[in-house]
Order: sequence, then structure tokens, then C-alpha cells
Amino acid sequence: MKQKADQANKTSASYRGKAPHFRVRRSLFKKYLIFGISILLTSFIALSVTMYTFVNRYWEEEKKKTLLDNAHKVSEAITTYSYIIPSVHSLVIDEHSPVGITVGSISKSLDADVLITDNKGICLYCSEGDNCIHKTRAFPSKVLFETTPGEYFSSGTLDGYYSDNRYTAGVPIVLDSDINPSAFCYVTTKATFLSGLPVTFLQIFLTAAAVMLIIIIIFVAFMSYSMTKPLKQMSYAAKKFAVGDFSVRVNVTSDDEIGELATAFNYMADSLASSEGMRRSFISNVSHELKTPMTTIAGFIDGMLDGTIPPERHDHYMKIVSTEVKRLSRLVTSMLNLSRIDRGELKVNRQKFDMFSLIITILASYEQKIIARKLHITGLEDFRSIIVDADPDLMYQVVYNLIENAVKFTDEGGTIHFGVEETRYDVSVSITNTGPGIPPEDIRYVFDRFYKTDKSRSIDKKGMGLGLFIAKTIMRLHGGDIYVDSRVNEFTTFTIRLPKTVQQTPETNKDKEQKYVEATVDNETEE
Repeated sequence: MKQKADQANKTSASYRGKAPHFRVRRSLFKKYLIFGISILLTSFIALSVTMYTFVNRYWEEEKKKTLLDNAHKVSEAITTYSYIIPSVHSLVIDEHSPVGITVGSISKSLDADVLITDNKGICLYCSEGDNCIHKTRAFPSKVLFETTPGEYFSSGTLDGYYSDNRYTAGVPIVLDSDINPSAFCYVTTKATFLSGLPVTFLQIFLTAAAVMLIIIIIFVAFMSYSMTKPLKQMSYAAKKFAVGDFSVRVNVTSDDEIGELATAFNYMADSLASSEGMRRSFISNVSHELKTPMTTIAGFIDGMLDGTIPPERHDHYMKIVSTEVKRLSRLVTSMLNLSRIDRGELKVNRQKFDMFSLIITILASYEQKIIARKLHITGLEDFRSIIVDADPDLMYQVVYNLIENAVKFTDEGGTIHFGVEETRYDVSVSITNTGPGIPPEDIRYVFDRFYKTDKSRSIDKKGMGLGLFIAKTIMRLHGGDIYVDSRVNEFTTFTIRLPKTVQQTPETNKDKEQKYVEATVDNETEE
């Protein structure tokens, strides 16, 4: 265990004085950027597939309609001139005949092949002319059968009839002398989707998609950078805090959750800086408070031991030594109470006692100072027995601190006034003293630990800035509170409110202390 503790101390010591380094495998900016681009690419691909599907379907429907319409035109042209031919096998089509003109026009405009077969699938005419491959092979009977009722359309190879995929539309040709179809007209073209689309349309679509993709990627990158920049600043500031530099702040550039986090971080930095300043002031004060009485005690004891101080003066200097020892005792007691508060070990031992008697007892201990400074005590004539349910020792510490401050900061010949207000549920005791008062900018800090309004130590030479903090904590533990009101060069009033009976809850002292801190933060935020 000892070796582990030594190792831990060495590790801790190795980090002192330098900012810790944290290895980041992948920054949040890269994650946001990759995530955003992935979504965009996925959306773009999905949009492209969807658009391709719908356009292809639309294109196929348009092809079907166009091919069928032109097949009907050929059929109608043949039917119109059927009276001059005895049968379909006698059909002669050349480029100058009406049917030939119609077939040629359709073939050129659609880049399609026009095929006329008899009812057995034998090719009678093909617009390909001498390059026709249909005359050596009969059209599939299945296709003829499906064309007989009226119209036929398909995309494919027609059961292997063609070597490539084609759009094929067909209609029956019924001559006047026949009941059943005498022949069939088929218009077929290659089923190449992209080649059928206008090149301009493709260029516009792809160009617009590429431009939008680039713009959105830039926007996502900017948004990712905007979101991660405050986080990087917080990380940098936190590393500075680790080495004791609390001057760094985060720029608040938005009013969203990131901005709220940055504001809270800056508030935390202010609190840490304030606490660090008060801690350093506290260390300086404690060092001074320890050094002064210890020097006094050592000097007087050495003087008595070496005979510098005559025996008849020993009693006088021993009283001074006793006073300094009591001063050290109060310092140690305050430090112990602060430690107990931090650990959540400050216990409340409730019992019923008279608050008025407590005030009188404490005032009696300051009788000589009150008389020496010619202070006027008022308001006690309105008091009567006030029974409260609290810890008498802790309440003694609270009231003692308030009366001590009142006596300390009241000008000579000034007044200390005691007030009481009792309701059915609680008791409020106020202590008002005339004097310099507390500046408005300091009032919000008077209950912070290590804070002293008399920074020059001209009046409060023995205080350490812990009394009011401990008093506030004690009142919170009792379910009460303490308030301050002051006007510069006129007065200062501290009021403690204590419930007569408090229903105990299973909360620990640490929980209550945490609530006190949260309540203090809320009050400061509202101000």
C-alpha cells in the first residue's frame, strides 16, 4: 500500500506545473464533418436512385405511348390502302408510297425499326431494308398471340429474338375482308435509357447536384467548426486551469446550448479565480495570524525564562500569552469547522433552548469592549423568552460571530440594535450596527469563504474571512438562512431566520451543503 501511495504521489507530482496532454484519436470536428458528409452522400445517392427510377418509369411510359401511337399510324395507313391489294402478302411498300412515307418518317424520327409480319410471324417488310435480320426468323408466336387482342408492349429481348434489350410495341392489322388480324405491325427501338435522355438535362442535373453538394459540405464544415471551436477553447482553458492560470475565458458567440455551456464555463472560471484569490489571501492571512501570536508568545516566554522580564511582571505578560493562545485556539477551531463542513461531517444536535438567553450570554462576554468604546445597545427591552429547536453550540457560534462583527465595526459611541420577529413557524433575529457599512459590490460575496470586506486589515486584523461562511452553512443546516442589508457610512444589518420546528429529512449534511451552493449560484445569476 505504501509503495502504491508513493507511486501515486510521484505521478501527481510529475504533472504539477505543466498542462496535461490528452491524446485525441479523432477530433469532434472530423466526426461531425464525416457524419455530415456521409448523410449528404447517402441522401444524394438515394435521391439519384429515386430520380432514376421515376424518370426511367416516365421514360418507359413515354416510349410505350410513342411507339404504340406510331404503330397505329402504320396500321391505319395499311388499312386505308388495303382495298387495292388482294391480301397482305401482296403488300408492296416503297419510299414513295403513302405507307412508305409514314414508315420512313417514323423510323428516322424515333431511330426505330418498323416491322410488318403476317399472322404467322413471317416478316413482310422491315425498315432496315437489306440489313434486315427478321426475314430469316419468324417472330415469336407468344408475342403474336399477345398482340392479337389489340396492343402489345415489352422491354427485353423478346425471349431471345434480339441480342440486346429493346422497347417493342405492336398492334394487329385487320383488313376489311378479314375478321382476325391479317398482319402485325411492330415498332422497336434499343432500350438504352441514358442515350434517350437529353444531354442538356443530364448536364443540368449533375451540375446542380455537384454544386449543391459542395455548398452543403462547406456549410456542414462551417457548422462543425462553429460547434467545436468553443469546445476546443474550453479544453484549452481547462488545461490552463490545471496549472493555476484562471485568466482564460471562452468567447460566447451564440445563444444556443453551446453558448449556454460556454457561459456556464466562464462562470465556473470566475468562481475558480475568485476561490483561488481568496485561498491565497487566506493562506497569507493564516500565515500572518499564526506568526504574530507565536512570535508574541515566544518573545514573552523567552523574556521570562532569561530574566529579561522581572518576576513581578510575569502575571501581566502571562495574561497576554493567554489571550494569544485563545486567539490561536479560535483559528484552529475555525479551520476544523471548515474541514468538517467540506467533509459533510458537521452534525446538528437539536435541543430546545432560549435564544434570548444565548444573546445575553454572548453580550456579557463583550461587556468590557462595549463599555470601553461607549457603544449603545438597544432593542433588548422588546425581547422575551424565545424557545427554538436547534443546536445550541452551533447557534452560539453564529450569534457570537455576528455580535463580534457588530462590536468590531461599530464606530466609537455608535449603536448596536437587536430586533426580533416571531411568527407561528419561525423566528428572525436581526443585529444592526452603525458604522462604515458594506459596499454594494461586496454584499454578494460576504458569505463566501475567505472573503473579507476590510482588505486593508485596518479594522479586522484578526479575521480570516470564515466566520460568515460558517454561519451561513450552519443556518442552512438548520433549515434557516442568514441575510445582510447595508448602506455605506450608515448601517449594516444581519438577520438570521430559524424555524421553530424542523422536520428532519434523510438528507446528509453534504447534500444540504450542495443545495446551499446551488442556491447561492442561482441568486448570483439572477442578480
